[in-house]
Amino acid sequence: MSATAQTADGGLSEKQQQILCYLRDNADTQTYFKSRLIGDELGLSAKEVGTNMTTIAEGNHDLDVEKWGYSSSTTWMVTA
Repeated sequence: MSATAQTADGGLSEKQQQILCYLRDNADTQTYFKSRLIGDELGLSAKEVGTNMTTIAEGNHDLDVEKWGYSSSTTWMVTA
């Protein structure tokens, strides 16, 4: 992965940028996102999504991301 890919959006990796873009595209119509379902949409495993969502949640982006629940895959509350 190139340094450009890692720093294009506040130091996020390509997978993190992909997840953040997905959240931005869907945050207007949806508040709760399951890692498993995000992974299904983006071709990632639920574990990959969960690991990368933590970095997104801790970052300073235009979305607020909070770990919400754990039943049948971690659920994230996302607000714009």
